Amino acid sequence: MEEKKTFEDIVSLARRLRAPGGCPWDREQTLGSLRAYVLEEAYEVIQAIELGDTEGLIEELGDFLFQVVFISQIANEEGKFDVGDVTQRLHDKLIRRHPHVFGEKKAKDAEEALRTWNAEKLKEKKGKPDLEEIPRAMPSLMRAQRVGEKAARVGFDWRDISSVLAKVKEEVAELEREIEAGEKDRSREEWGDLVFSVVNLARHLDIDAETTSHGAVEKFIERFSRFEEKAQDGEKEINALSMEQMDEIWEEVKKT
Repeated sequence: MEEKKTFEDIVSLARRLRAPGGCPWDREQTLGSLRAYVLEEAYEVIQAIELGDTEGLIEELGDFLFQVVFISQIANEEGKFDVGDVTQRLHDKLIRRHPHVFGEKKAKDAEEALRTWNAEKLKEKKGKPDLEEIPRAMPSLMRAQRVGEKAARVGFDWRDISSVLAKVKEEVAELEREIEAGEKDRSREEWGDLVFSVVNLARHLDIDAETTSHGAVEKFIERFSRFEEKAQDGEKEINALSMEQMDEIWEEVKKT
């Protein structure tokens, strides 16, 4: 049986790809050019998890790991840091933020362990506002939910689900007023407020807004595909159907 490759083997490959005589495409890459690939690989990891695709997950995790190694190699060439700095920083952080595992503290459950993690993280921030730590490049729904979570940790939150639901209704009413007034800019702002309130409602319902929204889109795509099939069975172009006919077919699709 062939011996499994190690982390160091992958680091050596990245170094070879970037060296003179290596891959022309890899040699042209910069930290900035790799941004899109990091996001793409992260989403592919998530997709493999959602599909329960074990083989796919192994492959996608490898691709994601290589982004870490490859970016570290470029940074090393620029005299900034190397992959050893990355692994050392991670090693130290994991130990520092888990005193209930590697130290004398104890955590009786996951909630207490999370509090300990956050307390240790707070010591490291050096005065940096908590909300500013949330990456701006995050998907908007995910970022909104993280903002709500962090604000709630210091007590800035709605009391219960009914309070959040009332806020959602309030934002809907405000959006309706701006739409009726023909105020496009104000409508845009109120729409944003509504979405943010809905995300916070999801948080109070213990729903992951990003994942659930993704699932809703996938459900619509699946239903619309069946809608198109049924419409074509009737030998009619969709745009030739009346709204009543479309509604009838759509309801049939939903039932099945």
